[in-house]
Amino acid sequence: MAQNAIPHPLISRRMHSITGIWLTIFLMQHLLINSQAAYFFGEDGKGFIHAVNSIHELPYLPVIEILILGFPIFVHMILGIKYLYTAKFNSFGKTYKAPSLPQYSRNKAYTWQRLTSYFLIFAIIAHVVQMRFIEYPSNAAVGSEEYFMVLVNLDEGIYTLAERLDVQLYDSNKILIQRKLASNKEFENTSYFQSFVESMKGIYQGTKTVALPKLEINELVEKQKIEENENFLKTLEKHKLTNTQAVAVAKDFGTAELLMVRETFKIPIMVALYTVFVIGACFHAFNGLWTFLISWGVTLTKKTQDLFLKISYGLMFIFSFLGLSAIYATYWINLKQ
Repeated sequence: MAQNAIPHPLISRRMHSITGIWLTIFLMQHLLINSQAAYFFGEDGKGFIHAVNSIHELPYLPVIEILILGFPIFVHMILGIKYLYTAKFNSFGKTYKAPSLPQYSRNKAYTWQRLTSYFLIFAIIAHVVQMRFIEYPSNAAVGSEEYFMVLVNLDEGIYTLAERLDVQLYDSNKILIQRKLASNKEFENTSYFQSFVESMKGIYQGTKTVALPKLEINELVEKQKIEENENFLKTLEKHKLTNTQAVAVAKDFGTAELLMVRETFKIPIMVALYTVFVIGACFHAFNGLWTFLISWGVTLTKKTQDLFLKISYGLMFIFSFLGLSAIYATYWINLKQ
């Protein structure tokens, strides 16, 4: 029985490749959605907003993110780090023990597959931290409406875009005004203020007895409204603003995400980093797709391997284009004004 057992190295290799192909599928979906923010015929990113909202409204989304995405990334990354230590590059350098064979393109692809691994480990972690934690839209509910907030740097185009997307911009002065209004409103709801109003009505009516209608107010509902407004203001105030910044308040998560993507790709250094990120991820994913088909016995002949190599390179080009279009066209072309 022991002789027929599947070797552990084979199991880990298969686990590494199957999680890799799953992440390739996710990458395709991710870049396709992002590209919808980039084109002027996309009605100000309407397709992006709809797709992101559909994902955001999935039930048990945090569980899905952890099990369907986080766990495969973790497994693929840990096994990949293990294999990096045993990798032997033979497309550059030349010694007696380790000859170089740079004339073979697949040797170069093998080397770049490992080199992109080093970069992607740090790039993916940084990307998740930035988009899922640091710049992730905050939210506050007021009544039946839920609002999503992101920090934006003010530019000429943001005002007209905000008008089209039905987004409110709160700079530091507007937030201060809202705080003063809220403080006055809270005072108006105190029993002291209500008594003062009643006494003033009596003065203006002279000695006449006037039957004033009593407003029936549900105290619990009124208290809830005050708490919701206070939470909304506190969420606004969490953003430490300079004179050139504002909080963009959207009525749906997708619009807030669109503004976050726009804000990211306004910054030249982020454009450069994400360019390398997209190209490296697409090469790693689709070169991995080609090796996956071989290791799982899908392409066994040289003819089929050559065919799917061309297909893999084609997909690599298409999805690199989609990813780069999101980087260069979201702000600079589609949503600049």
